[in-house]
Amino acid sequence: MFTLQTLILRLILTERRFLLKRFFYITFLLLLPFSNLKSQITGPEKFVQLSGIITDMEYRPVQGVAVISRKLHRGTVSERSGIYSITSTPGDTVFFRALGYKRYHTIIPESYESKHCMADIMLEVDTISIEEVPILPWKNYSDFIKDLTKERPVDPIIENMNENLASIYVAVNNDIGVRISPEAGYRYAMDQNFTAMRTRNMYPVNNLLNPFAWAKFVTGIKKGLLKNHSFKRPEPAKVIKKKKTKNPDKK
Repeated sequence: MFTLQTLILRLILTERRFLLKRFFYITFLLLLPFSNLKSQITGPEKFVQLSGIITDMEYRPVQGVAVISRKLHRGTVSERSGIYSITSTPGDTVFFRALGYKRYHTIIPESYESKHCMADIMLEVDTISIEEVPILPWKNYSDFIKDLTKERPVDPIIENMNENLASIYVAVNNDIGVRISPEAGYRYAMDQNFTAMRTRNMYPVNNLLNPFAWAKFVTGIKKGLLKNHSFKRPEPAKVIKKKKTKNPDKK
């Protein structure tokens, strides 16, 4: 049978075990955040400046090549001379992509310790160039001749243009009472420009109320302004020779 002392001793031991376990639990919970923080703290990240020249299989520089860092999510484009430069890290994969060339990639080793890395890239052509193939809408040469010699309707715009050119040609060649010279044309153009500059932002002139314009109009009517003149030059007047008549007085 258990005595009273034995029960008291067991209670004390049980309480001590409980307190000891509680102490260990509290200590573990307090040290757990520090252990996670220590595991998260790492050394400073190393960066590597990757640069070089990108060429094709014939050692010609390739411009416009997209250089992409997979780890840093950064990119750049090669220059006209093929030179490129991009920031990367050890263990990163760098991709090289260009139109007409096969894709290429390179990996920087994890143990790389230098800050600069030189890597010249050579891309392989992905397409095959073929000779120029002329494409014609005709099956053979005879169809081409038939299509070329076939009559086509004249465009109304071109027809009107030809008529206007013909009327201008007739007006220029008709020099009855008009003498056109380069000096006169230049003077007329300058007068038009001066009039446009002088009357800028002004209401148009109403010649119906201009007495000088009426005088000029009346003078023109007197000189035959409204008469219908033909474009043909007047034929020179024929000289009529008078027949000699015999004098009846003379015998």
